[in-house]
Amino acid sequence: MRVIAGTAKGRRLRVPAGLHVRPSGARLRESAFGILEHRGAIEGARVLDLFAGTGALGIEALSRGARALVAVEQDRSVAALLRENVAHAGFADRSEISVQPVLGALARLSPAAPFDLVLVDPPYREGLVAPVLEALAARALLAPDGFVLVEHARVEQVSWPATLTLELERPCGDSTITLLRPAQPDDSREVPTHAHP
Repeated sequence: MRVIAGTAKGRRLRVPAGLHVRPSGARLRESAFGILEHRGAIEGARVLDLFAGTGALGIEALSRGARALVAVEQDRSVAALLRENVAHAGFADRSEISVQPVLGALARLSPAAPFDLVLVDPPYREGLVAPVLEALAARALLAPDGFVLVEHARVEQVSWPATLTLELERPCGDSTITLLRPAQPDDSREVPTHAHP
């Protein structure tokens, strides 16, 4: 697996063998970051990468111009590999690795330093997206003009709190990219639950 674009383009990222990690594929990453770059969501962004795994999404963001990364991964073995990948890509000085469960990390992060971009890529079909988005909103960790990008199984229902609104949904193979942003007073209030056949 390699970094697709930016200053670290072509750098190889290590993927663990025999561990329960599902790195985002190149096609999905390319689609996701194309969506984000079109909205100017990466350059200079402070990024929070939840369920970071080997760091493919967070490192891609740094490579494309994000200024800082906080990556959360609860598995110590995977987090060690994440540290190696961040260092190999040349971003150790702009990255913080948090080894703990995601909800615990969200409870400890300060709303005084909100994030411009939050990447949410949990294990598929385990019902983790909704509680994470609820915690993110409750802690006010997203900047007013920020974005939340969620990667989830295409058949998986996804819901979010009323303080977030849908910007875009895009199927990509067996996965779906859902992009959310803070709700504005003039946003229409559709029911925030979506499922894909």
